[in-house]
Amino acid sequence: MTDTVLDRFLRYVVIDTQSDAASGTQPSTEKQKDLSRILVAELLAIGLSDAHLDEHGYVYATIPSNSDKTVPVICFCSHVDTAPDFTGTNVKPQIIRNYAGGDIQLPGDPLQVIRVGDHPALGDQIGNDIVTTDGTTLLGADDKAGVAEIMTAAQFLIDNPDIRHGDIKILFTADEEIGRGVDKVDLKKLGAQFAYTVDGETAGHIEDETFSADGVEITIQGVAIHPGFAKGRMENAIKIAGAIIDRLPKDIAPETTEDKQGFVHPVGITGSMEKASLGFIIRDFDDEGLAAKEAMLEAIVKEVMSGFPGSSYTFTVRQQYRNMKVVLDRHPEIVENAVEAVRRAGLVPVRGSIRGGTDGSRLSFMGLPCPNIFAGGHAFHSPLEWVSRQDMESAVKTLVELARIWEERA
Repeated sequence: MTDTVLDRFLRYVVIDTQSDAASGTQPSTEKQKDLSRILVAELLAIGLSDAHLDEHGYVYATIPSNSDKTVPVICFCSHVDTAPDFTGTNVKPQIIRNYAGGDIQLPGDPLQVIRVGDHPALGDQIGNDIVTTDGTTLLGADDKAGVAEIMTAAQFLIDNPDIRHGDIKILFTADEEIGRGVDKVDLKKLGAQFAYTVDGETAGHIEDETFSADGVEITIQGVAIHPGFAKGRMENAIKIAGAIIDRLPKDIAPETTEDKQGFVHPVGITGSMEKASLGFIIRDFDDEGLAAKEAMLEAIVKEVMSGFPGSSYTFTVRQQYRNMKVVLDRHPEIVENAVEAVRRAGLVPVRGSIRGGTDGSRLSFMGLPCPNIFAGGHAFHSPLEWVSRQDMESAVKTLVELARIWEERA
């Protein structure tokens, strides 16, 4: 069995683990377990005797403590599924050795080009080995890079007992990409006090803040009548829905916002003359901003509906996740230790925010404070996805140093 982080990564990405939001099962697709079973076998092979896969698709394992101190139990977590946004079937990874710079044309589809102008992080990769797809699938660095890094760090710690550490829990989740990554996780069985998701992008980055997120479902009940007799009577639910979309502010959208700016984003519309449904995701970094955007959206709906007196609507808000910074600020040592680990791995630590969420967002509010550490991948959820071998190796070093630092500071 090969054991470099690159070898592991190449082994994992060819296994199709795409999740499916339309499925009602947990995990949403059985094929996610194809990788999970391999991970269990590899964990057992390196000596983690409690490694197992449960019925919900979670992999649990423990790297046993070799310290005589009482060290807080930490967890390293990544997800095995890939995003539904683009196919993950029949992935053909290619390695560009000693990258010399310039755009990268992908061989399977000449229209797919990783352009330096669109991916400035390539400028930091001169001389490195870059892994891409052939352009017909996504790569799966989100988050098989994180999985490979945790697996490699685990083997390194087992093979080097002179590195002192406490108990370290490993958790591989399913269905993270469809927002269900920790729905069935057994935190009591996991037994960790603090955790780190290894699911970020640029090397050296640590993220202790995410969006707060809600979903909004709007249903429109129109007035249906035969079009030949509709004058003054029909109220077409499709047109009502279109009027709502048309009134959305252009400057509060994903395509016009950045940094700490939130947005209102329509993600689905279905309907007929009689009834239509609209789905939205609402994002902001604080709950007040989230509530303000939801109030603005409902005000638009009410304004539109005032012109259709025979029609009605429902407006349902569902909480998705909250900004993990609220929890992490109560435990500053979690991020401080990660910053020091990145520094010891030879990188410049950069603390940042995620314009999205991770399993750590929900874990933090479930009682397991959990920031996010870089995994090295870029251009997630697309055929232009790429990662470098050197950045994955830096992530492995960061995890090893993190284990050491928790023991030193215990």
